Amino acid sequence: MKQTYIAESPISKFLFFNSKSAWLWLVIRVYVGYEWFVAGYAKASDPAWVGASAGAPINGFLKGALAKTAGAHPDVQGWYAAFLQNFVVPHPHAWSLVVAYGELLVGVALIIGALTGIATFFGLFMNLNYLLAGTVSTNPILFTLSIGLILAWRISGYIGADYYLIPRFGTPWQRDVRSATGPVKS
Repeated sequence: MKQTYIAESPISKFLFFNSKSAWLWLVIRVYVGYEWFVAGYAKASDPAWVGASAGAPINGFLKGALAKTAGAHPDVQGWYAAFLQNFVVPHPHAWSLVVAYGELLVGVALIIGALTGIATFFGLFMNLNYLLAGTVSTNPILFTLSIGLILAWRISGYIGADYYLIPRFGTPWQRDVRSATGPVKS
């Protein structure tokens, strides 16, 4: 079978492979990281989220989400409501800790540019879950920006800790770090 090569568009090469676009991704990455950090810090410093009686705020959130399952076009789909009812509602303390520290860790990782693609994936996954639970807020904006950061994983952490981490440790699909080809430096 003949192999076909489909060339990358110039704009795609610039945005996702060229280190000159790192400044754009730095601004986006720090903004998204700041939003996660502020939300996570507020929760991680609140005893209602991480204290001995943690779980009250998440119970309120879940109650609101489950109330949005009624009607012809519900804000929360039945399958997601079943997930919340069976896996999250029974363990509010544990989920409260996961949310608080997850948001905080994603924020810190994005601000310093460490493991940017992975941290962004987890932030995007949290945004998706908040959207599925019927909460809009800034979630669509952060979700959309996160897609760009994930696509630009090679460059989005270039001005940050990933500049040192990726060449040193490589990627899971790359056995020999010395043969790594990084972003285009032009």
